[in-house]
Amino acid sequence: MNIMHPYIIAKKYIDNCMRQHVNPLSSNFNQIEIIPSLSEMFGDSKSNLHLDIGCAAGDFLFDLALVNTSWNYLGIEIREKLVKNAKLKVLEREIKNLHFIFGNANNILNDVQSKFIIKNLKSISFNFPDPWFKKRHYKRRIIQPEFINILSNSLQKGTLIFIKTDVKDLFDYMDYTISSNFYFKTIDKKDFHYSESFNPNKVKTNREKYVIVNQLDIFERIYIKI
Repeated sequence: MNIMHPYIIAKKYIDNCMRQHVNPLSSNFNQIEIIPSLSEMFGDSKSNLHLDIGCAAGDFLFDLALVNTSWNYLGIEIREKLVKNAKLKVLEREIKNLHFIFGNANNILNDVQSKFIIKNLKSISFNFPDPWFKKRHYKRRIIQPEFINILSNSLQKGTLIFIKTDVKDLFDYMDYTISSNFYFKTIDKKDFHYSESFNPNKVKTNREKYVIVNQLDIFERIYIKI
C-alpha cells in the first residue's frame, strides 16, 4: 500500500491547489524586478525589518503586520500570481508596514540593487519551504551553501535566521548548511525572548496550524550572525 507523505497531504489541504512546483533555477528568474527603496515600501522606513522567504500568499505576514506595527515586513515569493494578489490586498487594506517582491530570493538578494535590504534586516524566516524530496532536486532547495555565504557576508552582526519545517530530512539539511558557516551560531530557544522579535505574539503560519492539529512533528532552529 502506498502511504502519502504528510507534507504532500498538507500541501493539498492548505494551499487549496495554489502551490505549484516552480523551478527556482529557471532562467525566467534571472531578470530582477526594480526594487523600491525602503521609504517607498514602508510608511516608516526606520522600523525594524523582517524578511520572510517563500511567503506564499502572505497570510502569515498580513497577520504579523496588523498586530505588530512597530516592525516592517517584507515577503519574497517565486509564484507571481500570489505576489500580485498580496500586493493588491496591501493596497486595499492600506497597510503601511508590509511589502512583497516577486522572484527567486537567491537572485534578488545577490543583486547589487538589493544590497540595502540585507544591510537593514533584523531577521529572516524560512517557514516550511518546499523540501524537493528527490535527491536530484536538492539543488532547488532555497537554502544552499552559496546563499548562506551571501547572507553571512552581508548581514549585520546580530541578525537572526529562523527555520521551521515538518520534514526531518529537510531540517537536517538546512541546519547542516547554516551551521557549517562560521558566521552563524545556534541560539537555544529557552534563552530566546520572542517579545523582542519580529513575532512577539508567536503568530503561526497556516501550515504550522495544520501540522499542530494533525499532531505532526515540527523541527525549528534559530541562528544569529556573529
